[in-house]
Amino acid sequence: MSSRITTEEPEDPIGYFLEDLTYHGKSERTRTSYERVLRRFEDFIENKSPGEATHRDCMAFIHSIRGQLADSTVATYAAYLHRFYAYMTQVGVFEGNPMTLVMEEMDETVDKDPTRRDIPIAEMRTFLAGISHPLHRALICTLLKTGVRVGELCNLDLRDLSIDDPELAAAYDLGTRPALANRPDSLYVTPDATVGEVLNGEERTASNKRKRETVIPIDDELAHELKAWLAIRPDTPSPAQPVFVGTSEGWGQRLDPEAVRHIVTRYTKAVGWYRPGGGASENVTPHYFRHFFTTHLRDRTGDRGIVKYLRGDVADDIIDTYTHNWGDQVRETYERNIYRLVSKSVV
Repeated sequence: MSSRITTEEPEDPIGYFLEDLTYHGKSERTRTSYERVLRRFEDFIENKSPGEATHRDCMAFIHSIRGQLADSTVATYAAYLHRFYAYMTQVGVFEGNPMTLVMEEMDETVDKDPTRRDIPIAEMRTFLAGISHPLHRALICTLLKTGVRVGELCNLDLRDLSIDDPELAAAYDLGTRPALANRPDSLYVTPDATVGEVLNGEERTASNKRKRETVIPIDDELAHELKAWLAIRPDTPSPAQPVFVGTSEGWGQRLDPEAVRHIVTRYTKAVGWYRPGGGASENVTPHYFRHFFTTHLRDRTGDRGIVKYLRGDVADDIIDTYTHNWGDQVRETYERNIYRLVSKSVV
């Protein structure tokens, strides 16, 4: 049975809901997404408060965004609005959920496995060639060549990065993780990073979704891009020594996922790979690079197990097999098959 917290509608029901999302531990990105949708709905119903909206108001709102947004995005907007009303009804702020009937009659659904844009390696190489900023090249190349999630990228510290280079060794204390011992030119992805928790002396703004640690090889191209970035990387006040830090706003501060998405969108918009309101089947985002990595490496190796290991997909038999035979199976297979994004010698 739901508990009735209040019998009066707060002055700002949307603000009330967003505050509760914070208490429930939802990420800033999630809260921002909800706020964008709910404020748009609030503007649509104009002089009514959300608590006064009817199912016809909700239907009209959903109809108004059809044609402007991809079907899957329309379904996501509806799901956010439905969740808002369900929660506010459950805690006793609203008397009912006007989105229930709308959800039952909608044709659009959230596509959990969309068919994504097909970008050949040669086209991705051209895309990367158009990026000159060392930070932007390094982070995009890291996403493309390792398949890490954007949060995992943001959580990388210098201790997680091993590059066999005497100049870097003289300047930075790299690769001090025990898991990187005798594994030069590789990076370590921890399962221990969680939003709001302190790791390596710094509170984290993103979570890693892996259940097990993963060591991912770095080829010569990625090592070159990372070295070019580290050569100009600003000093950082963080005791954790993050790999990727800001060079404009938030100078020297660890990049968060939203900053990385902003950087990626800047370039994908410029080449027509991103449209505001476009769905996952159309837009190239940081997560698309994980899809690109998975698709092309799997096609080249024919080894789904190694790709699953590198992605951090949970399967103890896979993790254990490749962890214990990392050098022979993981590194050799990776180096033999990883696509080239800078040199034209290998397609």
